[in-house]
Amino acid sequence: MLKQFFIICSGADTDILKECSVGEQNKYAGIGATVFFTAVMATIAASYALYTVFDNLFSAIFFGLIWGLLIFNLDRYIVSTIKKRDSVLDELIQATPRIFLAIIIAVVISKPLELKIFEKEINQVLLEQKNDLTLANQNQIAQQYNPKIAELQNNIANLQNEVTTKEAEVNALYDTYISEAEGTAGTQLLGKGPVYKEKREKHDAALAELNQLKTDNAQKISTLETEIASLQNTYTSDVENSQPIIDNFDGLMARVNALGALPWLPSFFIFLLFLAIETSPIFAKLLSPKGEFDFRLEDQETTVKTWTTQKVNERQLLLKTDNDINNKVYNDIADEEEVIAYKHKKARELMQLQADAFFKNQKGAL
Repeated sequence: MLKQFFIICSGADTDILKECSVGEQNKYAGIGATVFFTAVMATIAASYALYTVFDNLFSAIFFGLIWGLLIFNLDRYIVSTIKKRDSVLDELIQATPRIFLAIIIAVVISKPLELKIFEKEINQVLLEQKNDLTLANQNQIAQQYNPKIAELQNNIANLQNEVTTKEAEVNALYDTYISEAEGTAGTQLLGKGPVYKEKREKHDAALAELNQLKTDNAQKISTLETEIASLQNTYTSDVENSQPIIDNFDGLMARVNALGALPWLPSFFIFLLFLAIETSPIFAKLLSPKGEFDFRLEDQETTVKTWTTQKVNERQLLLKTDNDINNKVYNDIADEEEVIAYKHKKARELMQLQADAFFKNQKGAL
């Protein structure tokens, strides 16, 4: 039962193969088994690849089965259409496009399985890429807010500098009127005289201005700090909203690119393995000598071809003979008076009918 199933998978003519030896049947059963298991691997590979895309197990399995059946049908067609010929060059010519198609199929099958085999290494590469993307994303978003925040911080620094400058001025005035009172500077008279009072009033006025400046600048600084905090909160919100996009950066294309970042040699050998599996039925048929099945198939095809060619030639000969006889008959009766008279009679009747029909049409129009 299993042997018969694999023979069907090989695409060979089962009716002819039943009349062949057991060894010939086993050869085609082996070819069919290769075709079948290649389709199974294609189903697994496609299901995994589609699972990374849809994140749905049932959808991945369903479309994976469809893909596996497609690969099975292609492989079966490729193997079944390769026929043994008398010339090796003719066999290579007919096998060349099929080999190219097998290479394409091998690439399509091997790539998803490579993604699964090297999944841990790919995840490490993706983690590094995600970290780089996270930093790059934060820097890009920060470039939108940093100039404004820097400008606001600079304004705060200027306001604080105004207060510091004013404090220095008030402290200088304080030292001036204290020195005047102590007699160590100014008039150098000990006591609180008119000059002392004048300097004291100037200091008190500057101190009032300082206190007012502190109050005003404190309000301005508070407003600026609130604006900076708002910009920082917006920046944090933008980073948090964009982070899920980076976290989900692990789709099929991202994994393929991550696989390309790994050393190429292990991946190349896996591709060679699947290429060998995919092309093995083709090369098995090319390298093996003509077997009993090939001779029986050739006998059947040439029998049909010979019979068809014979019937076509007979039809052509029959047509040519019939044309020659017709020409001879018509030439013989062309000059007979009876035929001419009959033709005259029928032509006269036809002209009368045409005249009557024309008269009726004209009468109806009037």
